[in-house]
Amino acid sequence: MGHLVLDRVVDRIENLAARPATSPLAPQAEAELVDSFLAPPPDRGGDLKALLARLDEAADCALETAGPGHLAYIPGSGLFSAALAELYNRAVNRYGGLASVAPAFAALEESVIRWMAHDVCGLPEGSGGLLTSGGSMATFSATVAARQHRLGEDILGGTVYSTAFAHHSVAKAARLAGIRTAHIRTVPHTPDLRMDSEAAAAMIRSDRKAGLRPFLLVATAGTTDTGTVDPLPQLADMARREDVWFHIDAAYGGFFRLTTRGAERLTGIEEADSITLDPHKTLFMPFGTGALMVRDTAALYAAHDGTGSYLQDMGAAGSVPDSAHLGPELTHEIRGLRAWLPLHLHGVDAFREALDEKLDLAEHVHDTLSGVAELEIPQRPDLSTVIFRVRPADGTRGAAERADEESRRLLERINGHRRVVLSSTVVDSRYTLRVCVVSHRTHHDRITEALKIITAEATRTTA
Repeated sequence: MGHLVLDRVVDRIENLAARPATSPLAPQAEAELVDSFLAPPPDRGGDLKALLARLDEAADCALETAGPGHLAYIPGSGLFSAALAELYNRAVNRYGGLASVAPAFAALEESVIRWMAHDVCGLPEGSGGLLTSGGSMATFSATVAARQHRLGEDILGGTVYSTAFAHHSVAKAARLAGIRTAHIRTVPHTPDLRMDSEAAAAMIRSDRKAGLRPFLLVATAGTTDTGTVDPLPQLADMARREDVWFHIDAAYGGFFRLTTRGAERLTGIEEADSITLDPHKTLFMPFGTGALMVRDTAALYAAHDGTGSYLQDMGAAGSVPDSAHLGPELTHEIRGLRAWLPLHLHGVDAFREALDEKLDLAEHVHDTLSGVAELEIPQRPDLSTVIFRVRPADGTRGAAERADEESRRLLERINGHRRVVLSSTVVDSRYTLRVCVVSHRTHHDRITEALKIITAEATRTTA
């Protein structure tokens, strides 16, 4: 059975470059396939080979998120070596919530966490964190830790600050942590789409004067919309002056600190109280691999610790913490193995070089599209996301609306080629297209093809 599965997977991986970037199924065929998978399991077992063929059908009915043409959203390409690590991990099936159950595996995971905290984020000795199912859970745990640390049990006036470009999981985490929606503030941004630190300070002081309790400032190191990095050093200084917890959402951008350019552009991360990372983005891990790094792990313990009499037989595992006491999950698989094996197998330099390549490719996309007269390129990329849209004929509102409609049609035509997939967003009320270069399988050849498609379709606009 293992050989059957592995042969299928290897065949898919080897043919990713030739596969369409979007589902090849017509809407009716896709609907019929979806309905077929809603059926309950049979009473009697089936044939593995036939079932794998059905799984291939299901895998084809999707965006090809593992392929080189996926330039939409923030791709998560999934290293094959990480998949092999997970096959081993799931078969061995060790429990990871309490370190004493599998102490060596717990130490393995802790080594990955310490590397992320110290080597990637630049946090001091004594910092740490936990691996999560994704950035949303990391941000939630950080919010709960900040709330407990700064507000205690009285959370009624608790107030959170972020920008319009913060990931929507920030506001969701605040609501789940019991913060009133009216107390989730949107800080104005500067013309270059970064948080306005002076405006944030003014809002915090005004809210505090009004009797509220500001406790959490959330900056972004690589926004989903545009890849923009907030002014982290200034915000860190302001957060200290105003005595609020400083969290940085570096789910997308954090691992670019492995590169020289990324380290320069992300200066200030090391000043955070907590940091969200997504190894399933810019460390190329499989989906479901997030991370939370904190300056002081005691704050995580204070917010998440708990036990029951049924755990009285569980001992401590020395210097390795229990992940169950750092986050909301008691059931926690050994998540570190999917990162540990690729890091040790390929070496950190391989990841550093891949991320440098993505920065180079994004700059190439920006420079090329800047030469297309029909397109407007609002800003140079901080990281590996390039935004563009159809240029309005003039400065009137009507021209901008017509250009937005042309941009929508442009996206449809680009994605209609099925060689690449782009996505869109809204930036300062303008419909905007995005090219996000993250996949470890995306190289110069596919970017060259993408640019040819974009340029050819853009010259057909009539705005």
